Amino acid sequence: MGTALVLSVVIGYSGYQLWNINQKYAQEAEMHSRLMPYRPTPQVPLAFGSSGSSDAPIINQSIIDLQAKYPDAVGWLTIPNTKIDHSFVQGDNNDYYLHLDLDKSQSPAGTIFMDYRNSKDFSDFNTIIFGHNMRNGSMFGTLQNFNDQNFFDANKIGIIFLAGKTYEIEFIAFAAIQPNDAIIYNPHIATEEDKAAFLSHTKSIARYYRHIDITTNDRVITLSTCNYEFNNARMVLIGRISHYRSPD
Repeated sequence: MGTALVLSVVIGYSGYQLWNINQKYAQEAEMHSRLMPYRPTPQVPLAFGSSGSSDAPIINQSIIDLQAKYPDAVGWLTIPNTKIDHSFVQGDNNDYYLHLDLDKSQSPAGTIFMDYRNSKDFSDFNTIIFGHNMRNGSMFGTLQNFNDQNFFDANKIGIIFLAGKTYEIEFIAFAAIQPNDAIIYNPHIATEEDKAAFLSHTKSIARYYRHIDITTNDRVITLSTCNYEFNNARMVLIGRISHYRSPD
């Protein structure tokens, strides 16, 4: 095969690969665009307790509408100053939505999903949510932003919208870990001893850590995606879940 022909084949194949990658990104972007009308708007609680936090529900009608169309949908996750502004689901296992979108069509970006062993109401001590680390920054691609001390220090809060509740996330730790970390990836932490062990382990592995008054009476959320700094690495952003505090 002549040099010119080889070069032509290489260029053609590279062009196809680039086109294919862009098609995949476009597919994810189109799905995300269709879901954005379901994005909730932060609201004040319907009633306030004596502490200023709410034990009454905050009705997010858009999540109710989302669940009517997509029964596996659980809620919506928003992290300011990132591209993380997505609905999330829960499947029957942790493989189902790895490469399916909410329409259950094949998609390399998959869908952001809650660990199938967790309770949908976030009543577990440790709720785990997974998403792909897409190279164009979509899905959980911008979780990598927290792998910077200045960004971590400046960005403390996320929001979880459920059909009848809105929660605030106060981020406490960023870490790069192995996928077999049995403490971080345990959704069934129930005893006081195990809760204390989780909090201690989180602090010990954290690359960046925010010192707040977190106890075993709190609940946490673990956001997880792939990381490429060592073989089979994962990065996690861990936060405390609390009642949503509306802006003044």
